[in-house]
Amino acid sequence: MKTKSKLPTTIDEYIADFPRDVQPLLEKVRAAIRKAAPDATEAISYQIPTFKLHGNMIHFAGYDHHIGLYPGSRPIEEFKDELTKYKTSKGTVQLPLDKPIPVGLIGRITKFCVKRNLEKAAAKAKKKR
Repeated sequence: MKTKSKLPTTIDEYIADFPRDVQPLLEKVRAAIRKAAPDATEAISYQIPTFKLHGNMIHFAGYDHHIGLYPGSRPIEEFKDELTKYKTSKGTVQLPLDKPIPVGLIGRITKFCVKRNLEKAAAKAKKKR
């Protein structure tokens, strides 16, 4: 779906590469993640938008017919009942472009990812002592 040959270095650049009708959908996903994880930093990792908090926390990416949300396998398992209407795999959720963006669900998944990453960081810090 990319139209430019230059790889994006920011999420703004990444979103700007998409058609105008898809950009607001990507911004909704971004805003939902940002609201649920205000202390996370934005980056491009694996050539897609990434939010980091003590390491990679959650990613998203645009495609022709969906937005991919990549929180990892634990959140997919944790929210499996809420994800039944979406195509999922081990660590991915596909959000169709022709359906409303589930902002609340993205927020809950992101908060789960924040907790996971903070617990990992605390455990790692404890081991170092």
